[in-house]
Amino acid sequence: MNLRRFRQASGAAAQPRDLLQHVAIRLLKGVIYKRDDEALWHALRRMDGEVRDHFRTVNLRLEVNEQEGHAYLRSRPGGEGERERSLPRLIPRQPLTYHVSLILGLLRKTLAEFDARSGDETRLVMTSDEIFDLVRVFLPETANEPKQRRAFSGHLGQIRRLGFLRQLKISGPAGQRTFEVERILVEFVNTEWLAALNARLAAHAAERDGTGKEGG
Repeated sequence: MNLRRFRQASGAAAQPRDLLQHVAIRLLKGVIYKRDDEALWHALRRMDGEVRDHFRTVNLRLEVNEQEGHAYLRSRPGGEGERERSLPRLIPRQPLTYHVSLILGLLRKTLAEFDARSGDETRLVMTSDEIFDLVRVFLPETANEPKQRRAFSGHLGQIRRLGFLRQLKISGPAGQRTFEVERILVEFVNTEWLAALNARLAAHAAERDGTGKEGG
């Protein structure tokens, strides 16, 4: 229920405490985007201090990006691993697999390249095949590509649930799924994260080359 329907259901303008509860519940469900619900966004911005105080009691911190128009919760620093701190707190704790990390890193690089050449355009939209082509070069050769693509589709699903991809209603060529790369990705996949991924890719490549030499 968005804020307008919430007020209508209440029969009058909602009381501040009711608004705070509504905003808090929406934040716990996921990222709030200004584009999706401007009334909710403006309520959040008006109650910024109250929202921060509310979540501070459970060791959560409100992050707001005015320029990009999104807000979310993340854990306050306190002894957790760097990777766990890099994910929104509302997402269940789970290790990122090599392939999910790889796709996130490649999407982040693609977004940076897009920003460098796109001018005023801010939305990076890609088909599932375009994302697969980014990853394909890092995947082992296989005679069972359908199985490989099914695994890839599962990785995309996880990334979508993490909030870094938004599936669009429009379809690409041959009915392909299309996704918008959410700009919130920039705040989580930083230069240190990319450096760690590059080191991991180098180690993976060295291991693969070494295996190939032994097999030859």
